[in-house]
Amino acid sequence: MIIVKTHDELENMRRAGRITAQVCEGMVRSVSPGVTTAEIDRCAANLIGELGVKSAFLGYHGFPATVCVSVNEEVVHGVPGPRRIQLGDIVSLDVGVEVGGFFGDMATTIMVGVVDPDVIRLVAVARQALSAGICQARAGNRLSDISAAIEEVATGEGFSVVRDFVGHGIGRAMHEDPQIPNFGPPGRGPVLREGMTFAIEPMLNMGGPGVEVREDQWTVVTRDRRPSAHVEQTVVVGKDAAEILTCAGEKRDN
Repeated sequence: MIIVKTHDELENMRRAGRITAQVCEGMVRSVSPGVTTAEIDRCAANLIGELGVKSAFLGYHGFPATVCVSVNEEVVHGVPGPRRIQLGDIVSLDVGVEVGGFFGDMATTIMVGVVDPDVIRLVAVARQALSAGICQARAGNRLSDISAAIEEVATGEGFSVVRDFVGHGIGRAMHEDPQIPNFGPPGRGPVLREGMTFAIEPMLNMGGPGVEVREDQWTVVTRDRRPSAHVEQTVVVGKDAAEILTCAGEKRDN
């Protein structure tokens, strides 16, 4: 069932989104060469604790960390640990927060001293694809209009779209219906209505779309080990345009 939020629910979603973005921005500031992904996770845990909210990821289906930190060939669900950030890395930061029974979810990929023009373009196109998908999240459109817009931007620039993992509805649970693929033809699926809340999250690969899961049973990597970029925003469908509920941390690079 796709859930249309009431006014009070939307206000709670806005609060959850603002706090999620605040945590993400703090994580972005913590990223620098030499820092471990575990240290980034601790930064997020400290921020979440200071704000008096809960990590939506810690313990979710057994996930062992507060946030996901995915580097270079790691697509999503990277488990923080001893890996140190290096100059030239791209780092995906994915954070979910529960605030009073409502959820926010966002991700950003930042560049750490990246000079490779192909990698710079990958991250830029991922952000463009996300914007294109969000532009389709308006009342009267079909769900797959979001998917098609993302795929058109990505493949038009020569990148592939991960098919094994998708966006999703969000609200009183981290994952609500519907699933939102980042590919497919337009004009299909349910008609969008004002008040629907979605987490839209393109995952773009420099190489092929294939992925696999590492031995930790969480970290998803590209099969060809080429770089991947992941970006995500929580949005609410509007009459004429979507409202982005999570908006900080999206374009800062180091």
